[in-house]
Amino acid sequence: MKIDKSYNLFTFFTLYIAQSIPMSFFSSVLPILMRQGDYSLVAIALLKLIKLPWIMKFLWSPIIDRKCDSINDYKRWILGSEIVYALLIFVVAMLNLQTNFTLIIGLILLAFISSATQDIATDALAARSFERRDNSLLNSMQSMGSFTGSMVGGGFLLLLFQQIGWGKMLPWVAIFVLLALVPLQLNINLRLRERQNKSKARPQDMYLFFKQKGIGKHVLFLFLFYSGVIGILSILRPLMVDLGYDMKEIGAMIGVFGTATGIFCSFLSGLFIRKIGREKSRRIISLLIVATASYFLWVHASGNVHSLVAIMAGIALVWGTYGMASTIVYTTSMDIVREGREGTDFTMQIVITHLSSMIVAIICSRIGDIFGYDGLFALEISLAVISFVFVWFYRPPFSMDKPEMEQIPNTSHNE
Repeated sequence: MKIDKSYNLFTFFTLYIAQSIPMSFFSSVLPILMRQGDYSLVAIALLKLIKLPWIMKFLWSPIIDRKCDSINDYKRWILGSEIVYALLIFVVAMLNLQTNFTLIIGLILLAFISSATQDIATDALAARSFERRDNSLLNSMQSMGSFTGSMVGGGFLLLLFQQIGWGKMLPWVAIFVLLALVPLQLNINLRLRERQNKSKARPQDMYLFFKQKGIGKHVLFLFLFYSGVIGILSILRPLMVDLGYDMKEIGAMIGVFGTATGIFCSFLSGLFIRKIGREKSRRIISLLIVATASYFLWVHASGNVHSLVAIMAGIALVWGTYGMASTIVYTTSMDIVREGREGTDFTMQIVITHLSSMIVAIICSRIGDIFGYDGLFALEISLAVISFVFVWFYRPPFSMDKPEMEQIPNTSHNE
C-alpha cells in the first residue's frame, strides 16, 4: 500500500513537471531579453498576460468535471492536452525569435491553453485519488513538481539557450513533455474515491462555489497570502540585470539555486503541515513572508544588495518562503473542493491566486518604476503585514485540523 501511494505521488509529480517546464522557460527568458532591450518594468510585468489562459481556465473546468467519471476519462484529457502542448512547442521551435516574435507569443498562448486544460484534469484526478488527510503530501508533490519545472525551465534551459539556441533546444522540451506522461499511462494503482453526489458539474457551479458559507474570507485569504512575496519574485530577474548579472549567472542563481530551495522547502512543508496542522502552518508561513519582504528592503536600502552572499541569501529566502506558501495554499484549497466539482473548485481557487499575483506584480512593478526598488519592497512589507494579520484570525470553511467538522456541503442542485 505504501509503495502504491509513493508511485501515485510520483505520477502526479511528473505531470506537474511536464506542464511547468516549457511555461517556466518562456516566462524566464522573455523578461530577460526584454530588459536587455531596455523595456520598462511595467512592460515586462505585462508579459504575464501570456499566462492569461491560466487565469481563464475556470471557464472550461466544469466541462472536464462533467465528462470525467473514470480513470480513463481523466487520462484521455491529460494525454490529449499534453500532445497538443508538445506539438505547439515543436512549431515554436521552428520560428525565429527576432522576426516572428508576435506569432511566437500567439502560439505560446495556445500552448498555455493546452497546459491549463491538463492542469484542470490533473488536479481533479489528484483530488479524487487521495484521502483528504494525504492532501498535504499530494500538494507538496504539486509544489515540488512546479518548482522542479521552474528549475529546469528557468535554470538549466536558460543556460542551454545561450549555448545551443532556440531551435535546437525546444524540440527536446517537447519530447520531455511527452515522456512525462509515461508514469500515468503505466500506473495501474490509481483508484477514484466514490462520489456520494452523482449530479454532474454545470457552468452554474462556478457561481455556486461563491455562495458557500464562509467562502468570502477564504477568497480573501487566497488573494492576500502570496502578495508579500509575489512582487519581489516578479522583479527579481530584472533586478539581477540591473545589478550587472548576465543571463547565465541569473539562470544559475535564480533558476537553479532559487528553485532548488523552493523544491526542498515544498517537500519540508508537506511534512510540516501534517505534523503541526494547517492553521499553525498558515500563521508561521505568513510571518516568514513578512520577514522576507523586510529582508529585501533592508539589504537594498543598506547597499548590501551588491554583496553576492546577501543576494544569494535573499534568493533562498524568497524562493523557500514561496515554496512553503504554495504548498499550504494548495492544501487549504484542495480541502474544500466539492464532490463532482473537484476540477472546477480547485481551479477557481488557484485562478484567484494567479489573478492576485498578476495584479500585485503589475502594481509593484509600477511602484518600482516610480519610487525605485525601495518603494517596491516597502509596499511588499505592507501587503505582507496585512496578510499576516488576516491569516491570524482566518478559519477556512473546512479544516482537517478539526476532523469533527463536516465537509462543506455541495451547494449544487441535482439535475
